[in-house]
Amino acid sequence: MSKREDYISWDEYFMGVAILSSLRSKDPSTQVGACVASKQNKVVTMGYNGMPIGCKDEDLPWEREAEDELDTKYPYVCHAEFNAILNSLCSLEGCRIYVTLFPCNECAKAIIQSGIKEVIYIEDKYADGMASKAAKRLFDLAHVTYRKYEGRRIEIMVKEFNHVR
Repeated sequence: MSKREDYISWDEYFMGVAILSSLRSKDPSTQVGACVASKQNKVVTMGYNGMPIGCKDEDLPWEREAEDELDTKYPYVCHAEFNAILNSLCSLEGCRIYVTLFPCNECAKAIIQSGIKEVIYIEDKYADGMASKAAKRLFDLAHVTYRKYEGRRIEIMVKEFNHVR
């Protein structure tokens, strides 16, 4: 018997972890996940967008728009990349980060400062916005590469697993 040929690539594996992480987000409009992988292809850390630890999700707004900006989610939500970096228990030097949404400029700064050297993303829906343009400028200046995810699969399905030996 020869080995199975339809196994997933490393990019598919780590993006799958990022997608699965995004499913933990309570954000009703945008669920983002991140997975950081080492040069040795090990999962180092992961994160998703959500409220800070100790702040109840019910006590803060999830709205995208309001008369007062303090009544929107934006001043409070921690982004997936930021959470992944803060969740790490080791150095991220030379790692790559897989994200479901291209990072904003604030997350770009944290990515650069952490030592991550590559960003792989599924979508860049805010490409024309200041935050995305600034993030790309920062990445270019810091020699952090970024590329759109080109794996065969961007959806993951969790199915019942029969453990057979």
